[in-house]
Amino acid sequence: MTHIADHEAPGFCRDCMTPRISGATRCTQCGSPRIASHPELDALSIAHIDCDAFYASVEKRDNPELRDKPVIVGGGKRGVVSTCCYIARIQGVRSAMPAFKARKLCPDAVFVKPRMSVYTQVGKQVRQMMEELTPAVEPISIDEAFLDLTGTEKLHKDTPARTLAKFANHVEEELGISVSVGLSYCKYLAKVASDFEKPRGFSVIGKAEATSFLADKPVKMIWGVGPAFEKWLHADGIKTIGQLQQMDEATLMKRYGVMGSRLYNLSRGIDHRGIERRGGAKSISHETTFNEDHGTHEVLVPVLRALSEKVSARLKDKNLAGRTVVLKLKDKEFKSITRNKQVGDATQLADRIFRTALPMLEKELDGTQYRLLGIGVSDFVDPEFADPLDLIDIEATRRADAERAIDALRGKFGDRAVETGYTFGTGNRGKPTT
Repeated sequence: MTHIADHEAPGFCRDCMTPRISGATRCTQCGSPRIASHPELDALSIAHIDCDAFYASVEKRDNPELRDKPVIVGGGKRGVVSTCCYIARIQGVRSAMPAFKARKLCPDAVFVKPRMSVYTQVGKQVRQMMEELTPAVEPISIDEAFLDLTGTEKLHKDTPARTLAKFANHVEEELGISVSVGLSYCKYLAKVASDFEKPRGFSVIGKAEATSFLADKPVKMIWGVGPAFEKWLHADGIKTIGQLQQMDEATLMKRYGVMGSRLYNLSRGIDHRGIERRGGAKSISHETTFNEDHGTHEVLVPVLRALSEKVSARLKDKNLAGRTVVLKLKDKEFKSITRNKQVGDATQLADRIFRTALPMLEKELDGTQYRLLGIGVSDFVDPEFADPLDLIDIEATRRADAERAIDALRGKFGDRAVETGYTFGTGNRGKPTT
């Protein structure tokens, strides 16, 4: 349902698309209570679409026996929750929560190992269906995106609101999962709207109501206000967005810098950002969570090499190269450490990724025990200019040639056809679990 109820507002049934009769709270055709209604319904065209409990929904779709059970994706013996279904959420389980805590809150939960390749495929299907609505699609993650349906009425022979409702029904029918839709006049409020009444939500926030709608909401609802900044605002006595609405921009900027301008504008529902079409992923990474904490060179370096090879394989497969190598560690207290370094020339080679990350890892080997190790590459450029011949370091060139020869063998005989001295036997020493 829409966030604002207006008995005289135009609308339609989200199930059968029958136009709403003024004042009706149920569809006069099919009896459904899922009525979309709002005074500005036909004038709004910026949407945020978010798949509902995406990983868990895919698991329930593929295994009907899980449909009425609390499902947690991820976790395992020592991991963290990747996501969970709404049954588990009702019992307090949340994403990124340690598995042991999730088990205490929801002892009947069924833990499922993530199947990223499956989720990626379903995500691509959803994305393709979005792009059939409009070319103006801005992906945010594997399961959510902003869309601008301005000017699509002639194409779809319907309003953006009705087109989005049809899209949501089409996703359920074709893919067996559900989505929630937020509709507004700007990205910020479309994102806010999509969080209401999940799952299968359809919420609308119009221009006329924006400031009054936001007034009593907590400051953490403003995009960019994280826990630390929220504490700062609370310390200054600012707890609601309405309080920000009473302050002028100069005062906010003097106190909070550039963020002050954002607070001023978003608190009033002002967001001039357009939809940015993106050409795919901004980074490629792999990480491993260990069954036991590790902090030694002997265990972590071979795992780093193995992860570098995985990242390299994906870069080569997607014909990408990047200029920044990112190392990620998480200790036994769940504290994350991220280190990054730019390379002179973009790379897609496992050897360069590994040798760039190795010094960063070695600096962190101070006795700390780690439960997670990850490596990634970002800042993509045209691979045509990546990994040029090194006329100074001849050994680097030889290693690059050897890696390309190994790639050819693996392409012909399989990924395990050739192993380096670093990675041979890592499954026994590091005991990684993804």
